[in-house]
Amino acid sequence: MSNYTFPEGFKWGTATASYQIEGAVNEDGRGPSIWDTFSHTPGKIEDGSTGDVTCDHYHRYKEDVALMKEMGIRNYRFSISWSRILPSGKGEINRKGLDFYKALTSELLNAGITPHATLFHWDLPQALQDAGGWAARETAYHFRDYVEIVTRELGESIRNWMTHNEPWVHSMVGHFQGDHAPGLKDLKTALQTAHHMLLGHGLAIPVIRKNSQGARIGIVNNLEWIEPASSGIRDREAAARHDGAYNRWYLDPLYFGTYPRDMMEWYGSDAPKIEAGDMKIISTPMDFLGVNYYTRRIIAHDSQGNFLKCRQVRYPFMRPSDYEEWENNAEGLYRLLVRLKEDYENPELLITENGTPLPDEVGADGEVHDPDRIDFLYRHIGAAWQAIADGVDLKGYFAWSFMDNYEWCLGFTKRFGLIYTDYESGQRIIKDSGRWYSELCRSGTLHLPES
Repeated sequence: MSNYTFPEGFKWGTATASYQIEGAVNEDGRGPSIWDTFSHTPGKIEDGSTGDVTCDHYHRYKEDVALMKEMGIRNYRFSISWSRILPSGKGEINRKGLDFYKALTSELLNAGITPHATLFHWDLPQALQDAGGWAARETAYHFRDYVEIVTRELGESIRNWMTHNEPWVHSMVGHFQGDHAPGLKDLKTALQTAHHMLLGHGLAIPVIRKNSQGARIGIVNNLEWIEPASSGIRDREAAARHDGAYNRWYLDPLYFGTYPRDMMEWYGSDAPKIEAGDMKIISTPMDFLGVNYYTRRIIAHDSQGNFLKCRQVRYPFMRPSDYEEWENNAEGLYRLLVRLKEDYENPELLITENGTPLPDEVGADGEVHDPDRIDFLYRHIGAAWQAIADGVDLKGYFAWSFMDNYEWCLGFTKRFGLIYTDYESGQRIIKDSGRWYSELCRSGTLHLPES
C-alpha cells in the first residue's frame, strides 16, 4: 500500500460522546445520568475517576471547534446528553441544555464543519433507570419523546442523525457483564434492554424525518470480524454463536425484521419479550449504518466458557500498536465491510469509530509523538479504501477520538485522541497523528507515513 485517493465527497471526521468530554455535570439544570451514579460508586472505575470535569468541553467548546477547523476536519460526530435536555428523562424541558447544543451546532456550522449527532450514547437519565431503565418498555417511548424535542429544536441545523451508539455495549456490558452503567448482571434483562433499544430506534426514525427535512438517519453498531480458532466443527459453531450474539443480533432486526433463529433457540427462556408489530417498527428503513470497528476476534469452543460456551483465543502475533485484547488487524475491517455488503444488500456505511489507545506522553519538545497510532490509522483507512474499490458503499470515516477523554470504566487510563488532553490544566496538544490525519482530511489522499 502506498498512496490512495478517496472518492470526492467522502466524509472525513472525528467523534466524541457527551459524558466523555463535556463535564459540567451539575451545571445549568442538567440531571444525573446512570454514568454519574456508576462512576461515583467505589470500585467501578479503574482509576477511581469520574466524568465530572473530564475535558470541560461544555465550557471550552469554542476552543475545540477552532482546533477542528485548524486541523481541516469537516465532519464532527458528537452525542447529546438526554439528561441535559430532560433532567428526569421526561417532562419539563431544560432550555439551557438545548441552548448549549444550539450554540455548539452554530459554532460548527460557522467553522464549515458538518454536525453529526448521536441521540443516545449510554448516559440514560438516572430517573428513568430508577423506573426500570431500557429493560422497561416505556423507556423506548420516552426516547421517542426526547427525540421529538431535540429534533424539533435542532432539526434545521443538524441533518445527520444517529439514534443509538453501540446497543450491544449498553445492553450486554451494562446489563449482563456489569462493567458499564447501570452495572447489572442478568442475561434476560440485557436481551430485553437490547430489544427496547432497537424498538426506540425504530420509533425515532419517523419523528426525525418529520422534524429534520432531508435528514440522513442511521444507528451505530460496534461490529467485529470473527474467526474460528480452527476448522473443527465445535470451534466453527462457537464462532457462529459469538457472531450471532455480537453482530447478527443487532443487525438482522434492522434489515430483515427478525432476530437470528439460532440465537433465539440458544437463549431460550432468556430471549426478550416481543410484542406484535415490534419487528416492523425496528426494521423501519434507515439511510445508513454506522460501523464502530476496533478489532477481530478468534473464537474457540469452551464447554466451561461464557454463556455462549466459547472463549477468545489470544492473537498469534501482536504489533506495537496492539492494546491488550485488541490487535492492529486492518484486514478484519476490510472483511467485515465486505461481509456487510454481501449479507445485508450493500447498505450505505459510515465508519463512525476507529482508533487505538496508546500510553501517550508529552515529550521534552512539548510535542506528542505517536507513530503507532499513525500506523494503525494508515492500515485501517487503507482497508477502507480497498473495500470501496471492491464495491462497498462506504461514505465516510470518523476517527476515534477527537481528543483524549474519559474512557468509561477505564477512567483516564487510556488515551485514544488525535489531540492530547492535559486533564489538570485542560491544555490541548495536537499529536503527530492529529497532524497526519489533518493532511488526509484536506487532501483526501492516503499517504504512506514517514518512518
